Amino acid sequence: VQLQASGGGLQQAGDSLRLSCAASSRIYSSYVMSWFRQVPGKEREFVALIRWNTGRTFYADSAKGRFSISRDSATNTVFLETDSLKPEDTAVYYCAAGVQFTTVAQEYTFWGRGTLVTVSS
Repeated sequence: VQLQASGGGLQQAGDSLRLSCAASSRIYSSYVMSWFRQVPGKEREFVALIRWNTGRTFYADSAKGRFSISRDSATNTVFLETDSLKPEDTAVYYCAAGVQFTTVAQEYTFWGRGTLVTVSS
């Protein structure tokens, strides 16, 4: 499955943001869809995941209370939303698909190209 992330750009601290990740084909019910982010020079960091069939979610501690992951089965799209961006959220955001309910990037099979989010103070 091919994934295409979108919705990034230049934002102000405190702004709301919704990232989208569209899949090129139907997402199998057993799949787990996740969002990661990466700052140059640092490892890819887990943000949030959702199991496609149950909607069960899991968040990184840094994302709890600020980010929300959701899905739209009709359009095979997963979203990541926040209403309180911070400068430290600046990163390239990637969506990924796999079969394991895991926060480990290496366990994911499919990756989108990423979308850059820049948050100014």
